[in-house]
Amino acid sequence: MLIPYQSLDSETLYSLIESFILREGTDYGEAEISLESKSQKVLEQVKAGNVLILYSEHTESVTLINKQQFDAQTQG
Repeated sequence: MLIPYQSLDSETLYSLIESFILREGTDYGEAEISLESKSQKVLEQVKAGNVLILYSEHTESVTLINKQQFDAQTQG
């Protein structure tokens, strides 16, 4: 089930985004990017509709998923 980001209070939304980023691991790029900067970029993608908030009733968990991945999963 998709959850509209507008239905979450801002603190919950930011916590969800930070949790997702921390689960994804370390960047190892040329320059270290702060958690705040990463969070802001993910938030922009959520607001643009490129990243969706997905609740799994089966696992009773919430995660973020790329819209293209979600579309592929629901059509396949």
